[in-house]
Amino acid sequence: MGVSIPWLRAVFGVLLAACLALCSGVMRAHDLITPEAADRYVAQARAWVAVAAGKEPPAARADASVSLARMLDEIRDLLNRDIATHGRVQGLPSHLLIERLKEAGSPLGWAERLGRYGAPVQWYRAGLDLDPRGRRAGEALFGWLSGSFYDGFRDDPLKPLVPDGPALLPLIEAGERLAREFPRDGNAEEGRFITAILRVRAARAGLPERKVHGARARELLRDFQRDYPDSLRSAAVPVLLDALP
Repeated sequence: MGVSIPWLRAVFGVLLAACLALCSGVMRAHDLITPEAADRYVAQARAWVAVAAGKEPPAARADASVSLARMLDEIRDLLNRDIATHGRVQGLPSHLLIERLKEAGSPLGWAERLGRYGAPVQWYRAGLDLDPRGRRAGEALFGWLSGSFYDGFRDDPLKPLVPDGPALLPLIEAGERLAREFPRDGNAEEGRFITAILRVRAARAGLPERKVHGARARELLRDFQRDYPDSLRSAAVPVLLDALP
């Protein structure tokens, strides 16, 4: 296969740079996580954990789970920005927040092989399991999909940290459902692109129905290029097509 992997890495590098540029005007984590902000985060975490684990109706528990996941994503993004800039988390309030979230039953997961905090996918999954068709199902699907995807590789999405296996299939189903049931979601473009890459990986991993995954990957990639012709992600489509068996 004549796959220009460095070129694919470059596309993801540019996407990451664009994301960082959008955040360039935002203060650093140790500037934003003050003692007062940490208190608010922990109080909210305790409240949502209590609801998620309590006897409220499933819809209320799902809402709490997704709300907690969104907040943890916000916190970890701030902390990871400090790590990327300084090599470690800065500021006493940030360190105390990490410990207090653990005590509240909502610890931030550390991704050792990536050297950063990982996505709280377990809370997105919990929300989805509790209320699969609820009002926040789209958020839960995308949070699970994107968090699992980006935490699964360093710089090359076709080279996962852990070899792909059957566990990839539920994630693909989540991505397909996101596109099918929430086509106007603000994360639809990114979700469709991630799902196409996961289909490529399923075809390359030699999973059952390998040819089916390959055919579906081609369909998803060509549809993506048609629907998002001006997207930077579309520039990676030929490389991904070439990566298919």
